[in-house]
Amino acid sequence: MENLTLDENNAGGAPPPQQQQQLLGPSPQNQQLPPQMFTTAAQLLDMTDKKLMVALRDGRKLIGVLRSWDQFANLVLQSTIERLFVPPPSSSPTSTPTKPGETSQTQLGLYADIPRGIFLVRGENVLLLGEIDLDKDDDPPPGYEKAEVELVHRLAKERKAQEAKREKVRSAKLRALGFEGETTAEASL
Repeated sequence: MENLTLDENNAGGAPPPQQQQQLLGPSPQNQQLPPQMFTTAAQLLDMTDKKLMVALRDGRKLIGVLRSWDQFANLVLQSTIERLFVPPPSSSPTSTPTKPGETSQTQLGLYADIPRGIFLVRGENVLLLGEIDLDKDDDPPPGYEKAEVELVHRLAKERKAQEAKREKVRSAKLRALGFEGETTAEASL
């Protein structure tokens, strides 16, 4: 097969050395990828020894210092706390909307921190992670106030039970209309 070129002087098909340099760009030894180019666990290199918040697939939120990681994004967090949240009630009889998104009496959600120590997180369970701003670290999350662990845990359990009941009713209504849920086969076994 013949190599064709637009350059009449170069019948062999290879571009002249100056053109090769223009096409290839700088030599490979001078090239360096910016950190934004890493889409693998190597991006964790910049986060090592920094305080992170890690959201897990099961809904838990962990806050700790990233000490180690591997190629699978398995994480070792030190001085870890698990932060439990109970969002504010969606509708309260004492609050009346004044504008969309506003209430005359704002009710705050609750949160509590449970110390967990050193925590190993399997990489496939990480949903989201990010660095914590140390200047705002001691501030409570916006819209939440700190409460006792037992209270927050009990309220979270109650809320989860209410959501499960609501989901069961919803699934029953959908089944009556002819829709099957994802876990219908599992439930019938």
